[in-house]
Amino acid sequence: MHRRAPLAAALDTASVVLFVAIGRRNHDQDPGVAGLLSTAWPFLVALLAGWLAQRAWRDPTDVRTGAVIWFVTLIGGMALRNLSGQGTAWSFVIVAALFLAATLIGWRLVLSVIDRRRTSSPTAASTTS
Repeated sequence: MHRRAPLAAALDTASVVLFVAIGRRNHDQDPGVAGLLSTAWPFLVALLAGWLAQRAWRDPTDVRTGAVIWFVTLIGGMALRNLSGQGTAWSFVIVAALFLAATLIGWRLVLSVIDRRRTSSPTAASTTS
């Protein structure tokens, strides 16, 4: 397992929970934990499926890993919502796609830029020699 896997899993989970919490707040829904979980579970299950399908623990911070996780989380989450009768209006699908892409792929993009700068900086090269 990659050393960053626990942090990556936590960031991905936080992304999904934040998405649900913001949505529930914007729609004046019950802010309690039970309500949050009832809305989040389809996306959390799909997130886990994405991690398993991609074997994300091997390279959890790779942007391509994030793209697969995003796709599986979005499609799987919407399918599970639909099957459970929670609804999947097109406006919701679009908002979910954008938010989850910005978070699940976004933090990986930022980290890849930081990692590239660290490895290409003169101080990094001198400390590794």
